[in-house]
Amino acid sequence: MKKNLLVAQSGGPTAAINATLAGVIGQAMKEEQIDQVYGACYGIQGVLEQKFVNLTEKVDTEEKLEKLKRTPAAALGSCRFKLNDIKEDDSQYQEIVDILHKMNIGYFVYIGGNDSMDTVAKLSAYCKEKGVEDIKVIGGPKTIDNDLALTDHTPGFGSAARYVASTVREITIDANVYEKKSVTIVEIMGRHAGWLTAASALARKYTGDNPLLIYLPETAFDQEEFLKAVEKSFEKNCNVIVCVSEGIHDDKGTFICEYDNSVGTDTFGHKMLAGCGKYLENLVRNRLGVKARSVELNVSQRCSASMMSATDQQEAIKAGEFGVQAALNGETGKMISFIRKETSDGTYIMECGLEDVNAICNEEKTVPPEWITEDGSDVTEAFINYARPLIQGTVQIPCGEDGLP
Repeated sequence: MKKNLLVAQSGGPTAAINATLAGVIGQAMKEEQIDQVYGACYGIQGVLEQKFVNLTEKVDTEEKLEKLKRTPAAALGSCRFKLNDIKEDDSQYQEIVDILHKMNIGYFVYIGGNDSMDTVAKLSAYCKEKGVEDIKVIGGPKTIDNDLALTDHTPGFGSAARYVASTVREITIDANVYEKKSVTIVEIMGRHAGWLTAASALARKYTGDNPLLIYLPETAFDQEEFLKAVEKSFEKNCNVIVCVSEGIHDDKGTFICEYDNSVGTDTFGHKMLAGCGKYLENLVRNRLGVKARSVELNVSQRCSASMMSATDQQEAIKAGEFGVQAALNGETGKMISFIRKETSDGTYIMECGLEDVNAICNEEKTVPPEWITEDGSDVTEAFINYARPLIQGTVQIPCGEDGLP
């Protein structure tokens, strides 16, 4: 008997999350074992609320599938919904299983980041505990933060890294028009992992080019040492670009943004970070007496399709296709991973694999210490070699008659 496949998206969107969705849809529609492909609107919350769309009917042409691959954000909608602790209350899990059975769902691909993999782990564990063998749950990786464990990198990171590097390069050129000393602080997403901020190093065209200083949350941030570093940087360029992760913190673990703001928390208990760039802007202006400005890239990092990396898009599609095949092969409670293959000539090759989602959820992969300079103000060439292949290739985004995508 044929089964249906369900796919959903969760967490913060990326430029490539719909490419993974397209990979799932396209592969599922080729498989004889799969009847209909459904999408849950607004993630696992949408499953509980039974907000479904028939993607077999909705995405019924190759043209629509191609458009989906080049569309940013999450086409099915997203959520930040935390399921109950399974040990305290498993009623939500049984409700989900009942809904999936009612819809004849045999395969569920959930595309998202760390918290989404927690959902995959919990649901697959419940199915195993209750002997529900006819529902296979697979996690599709996604996050611009690149902080999922047991994978070389994540879909979405390459495009966001390309956006950051391109934007920082343009900011650098803009800043260089003046002879007067100036400091531009660029605040980039990254709570505990500085992968995306590190990508700003790709903006450099030569040794000694801006950004002259890069600070990641993997190391403690010292304000006095920072001011000294800025002053010393004026010896190289009167216009200094500094890139900082939103999650930079002092040696006591206090976020720099907390020096100036009261910080709230989201539904998962994570502090909502913003404002370290503005704080450092004022610090530089008041202490060093030079012109200072701050730029917060914010959601632009994750929603820009115009900077989409072709490598990122292609790998995101491949991840979706691989996830469907894994589910059909009986895999469950696994996340699709990326494996970088070493070649004698240095050619970049990526293959898909599977990892136990229990070893991934609620873990964070940070930038290795050896990829950060000893004083914590820059990244090494090893990071550049790691990141550069991921931003390659340009995706042509069709424009309408108004000249816009």
